[in-house]
Amino acid sequence: MNGMDEDGAGTSQAPSPPPPLEWKFSQVFGERTAGEEVQEVDIISAIEFDKSGDHLATGDRGGRVVLFERTDVRDYGHRRDLERLDNSAIRHPEFRYKTEFQSHEPEFDYLKSLEIEEKINKIRWCQAPNGALFLLSTNDKTIKYWKVQEKKVKRISEMNLDSSLTVSMPSSSTSSPSTYLPNGGCVERPHPSLSNDFSFPPGGFPSLRLPMVVASQETSLVARCRRVYAHAHDYHINSISTNSDGETFISADDLRVNLWNLEISNQSFNIVDVKPINMEDLTEVITSAEFHPTHCNMLAYSSSKGFIRLIDLRQSALCDSHSQLFEEREVPGSRSFFTEIIASISDIKFAKNGRHILSRDYMTLKLWDISMNSGPVATFQVHEFLRPKLCDLYENDSIFDKFECCLSGDGLRVATGSYSNLFRVFGCVAGSNEATTLEASKNPMRRQVQNPTRPARSLSSLTRVVRRGAENTGVDANGNNYDFSTKLLHLAWHPSENSIACAAANSLYMYYA
Repeated sequence: MNGMDEDGAGTSQAPSPPPPLEWKFSQVFGERTAGEEVQEVDIISAIEFDKSGDHLATGDRGGRVVLFERTDVRDYGHRRDLERLDNSAIRHPEFRYKTEFQSHEPEFDYLKSLEIEEKINKIRWCQAPNGALFLLSTNDKTIKYWKVQEKKVKRISEMNLDSSLTVSMPSSSTSSPSTYLPNGGCVERPHPSLSNDFSFPPGGFPSLRLPMVVASQETSLVARCRRVYAHAHDYHINSISTNSDGETFISADDLRVNLWNLEISNQSFNIVDVKPINMEDLTEVITSAEFHPTHCNMLAYSSSKGFIRLIDLRQSALCDSHSQLFEEREVPGSRSFFTEIIASISDIKFAKNGRHILSRDYMTLKLWDISMNSGPVATFQVHEFLRPKLCDLYENDSIFDKFECCLSGDGLRVATGSYSNLFRVFGCVAGSNEATTLEASKNPMRRQVQNPTRPARSLSSLTRVVRRGAENTGVDANGNNYDFSTKLLHLAWHPSENSIACAAANSLYMYYA
């Protein structure tokens, strides 16, 4: 990443950056027809790949979780078989609908007179000890632990009490007052519950086969809620993150971060608390939190002031002090009314190797090295052309939109969303000039803007890099104005391949390169 050799001397020349990726449309689920009105409950609010990349989960504002599974790997058999095939024979990643279930329902807090909406805020996959799938989903107040597995469908075998096996008897109430019962018994008077058109043979049936439950070859997916983690947050939950130990996870709201054990739902430990004694002294809130991908004792959380704090759970039970603080120093004379608002970090993600942290604020993506807290090693400007329009964005509340970010599995690229259902992909290798703009549609490149011609400075000396991407005045290459009502907030990068899933309203688009 920084062009240094293994000895850290920095004498070796950094390798040339990879060429920009050529993104292509793969699939779309829930595509809207022209003029179709989108229902509020159908808008996607969370996207997450599992660690294998073979499953994808989405959550929506209606409290539903939809699962997709990869099919192209299954068609060829084991993934190793794919590697043996010629590249021309390998198809791009393909997914299909697997199942869906209702995760959360709307609730009402009578003590606080507060409605709790069912919208899924975050989804995180958990380690799967067997063939079943495990995941966490949360709305503003309640986290749920789900198990999804295939079960054989069980059916009830038929009884031998069938009308085809019965023998009609002559209706003669005078000659035969006795009535035979299903168990072979007999009473001297007519049974009031039996129809005149149905009668039993003399002596009844020789045997009665009771109904039995038999398993068939047909299978069905069943989602079962195993745990409910509730009543631990006074404020809205904005993040959940699973630990690499496979046993614990964290949940974060505006003022606290809690540590949970997956098997214990009635107890959690408060590990971060930024609530002041007097709420009038409150100056910042927690906006996102995530565990380190390999070190189970480390986690990071971001704040509305643009800070990222790295904490070590081994230091103390309540992590009031941080082990590292990452912040970008303010340029003198650049402060304005909007400075603190646009500095608020909406999302952070660890790189797969755990060495870097990617953060997204309103205007930029920033890449941080956890061993260097003097500032970000790279800054990518997502939509710098909006800076003159901050007043209008403040008036219509768009300035408070929370965009997510993601990194590729190899750590060579980062991505985030923007307005007009656009998303940006940047190369973050030393010397890379990749800054691609794509649209969430079947033709992702139709609004492509040319990359800047000037090369970016090298990261080999750990100097900061600012990548502006395309300079424009608020219109795309076709002269279309950006639409601030259509925004691409949620996206996820496949953990091992160059494949991105992103949400545009109720539609899930997938692309590959």
